[in-house]
Amino acid sequence: MPPEQQKPSPPEHSIAIWGAPGSGKTTFLAALNIALMHKKGPWRIFGSDGPSSDFLVEMTTALSKNQSFPEATQAIGNYRWVLSRKADDDGPGRSLRPKPKTAHRIGLDVVDAPGGFYHAQRAKAGPDREALLDNLERSSGIVYLFDPIREFKSGDAFDFLHGVLTDLAGRMLSNGEYADDMLPHHLAVCVTKFDDLRVLRTAQKLGMLMPDPDDQHSFPRVDDDYAEELFQELCSVSSSGYAGMVVPALKQFFRREQIKFFVTSSIGFFVDPAKGSFDLDDPQNLLPEAPRHPGEPAGPGGPPAKRYRIRGPVYPINVVEPMLWLGQRMAAQAPRRTAGR
Repeated sequence: MPPEQQKPSPPEHSIAIWGAPGSGKTTFLAALNIALMHKKGPWRIFGSDGPSSDFLVEMTTALSKNQSFPEATQAIGNYRWVLSRKADDDGPGRSLRPKPKTAHRIGLDVVDAPGGFYHAQRAKAGPDREALLDNLERSSGIVYLFDPIREFKSGDAFDFLHGVLTDLAGRMLSNGEYADDMLPHHLAVCVTKFDDLRVLRTAQKLGMLMPDPDDQHSFPRVDDDYAEELFQELCSVSSSGYAGMVVPALKQFFRREQIKFFVTSSIGFFVDPAKGSFDLDDPQNLLPEAPRHPGEPAGPGGPPAKRYRIRGPVYPINVVEPMLWLGQRMAAQAPRRTAGR
C-alpha cells in the first residue's frame, strides 16, 4: 500500500470526560463540534466507529438546529471520537515525491454513564463501574466539569468526585509505579454554565469580565488566570458547604502543574439579530418555559417539571480551549501505559 494511502495509526493519547449528573458532559461534546466549526481552524472532530459518528451527528443537530439539549444518559455508552488537526502545509520541499503529511490526532474516548456510577455511596462494584474506571485509567487527559448551578441546588459535587478519585488512585498508585504517588493525567477543570446570570454576575462583581478580542459578537470571558478564583467563589454558595473540598481533593492526587482551570459555556450568550452583538443587559440564551399542561410532574410525586428552551443560536464559549490545552500538553509528553484490563 502506498504511504499516502496507509491507514493512520490510532491516537497515542485519549481524553476522558468526568462530571456529576446534569453537569453537561454530552452537551459539552456537542458544543465542541459546533465551536470547532465556528472557529474555522485546523481542528475537527469525527467518530471512529459508526455508533459514535451517529451519536455525534444527533447531539450536534439537537443543540444547533433544534436548539434543544441532547437526551440525558439512561444507560452506559462508550463513544470513540478523534480530535484531529489538519497537517501543516510545509510546501513541496526538495524531493520530487514529497512526504505525505500527517495529521495530529487525539483520541476522545468517553464512557457516558448515568451519574449514579460516580457517586461515592450509591455506586456499586460491577462491570459498568469497572468500565468507568478503565476509561479514566487509560486516559492521558481528563476534562472535569463542575456545574455551579447544580451545586447551589444540590451541593453534591464532592460526592460525585471523591469515590471515583479514591478508586482511581488505588488502582494506579498502589504498586508504586509513580515515584511521587501522584496521578499522571493532565486535568482541565471547567466551571460550566458561564451563560447563567448567577455565574455571569458573580464574575462581573469580582471584576473578572473581559471582552474576547477575537470574537465578532463581543462576548465576555473570564481569563484562565482568574478561573480558579471564580471556582472558589462559586463553591462558597454550595447548598451543602462541601464544594470547598473539590479543589483540595483534586490537588491531593493530580500534580498542580498539570491542572488548569477554565470558565465555559456550551450554549453561550444570546445575540440580538438586530444588533448582531452581545448585550450585557440581555444576555441569557436559556429561558424557562411553562409546563406543557398544568400539574405535569417531574417524576412520581415530584413537582411540576421545569423546562428550558434555547433562545437563539448556540455560540459555545471556551469549550475548544480546554481540549487544545490538553492536546498540546499530552503531545509534549512520552506515551504512557494504558490500562491492562
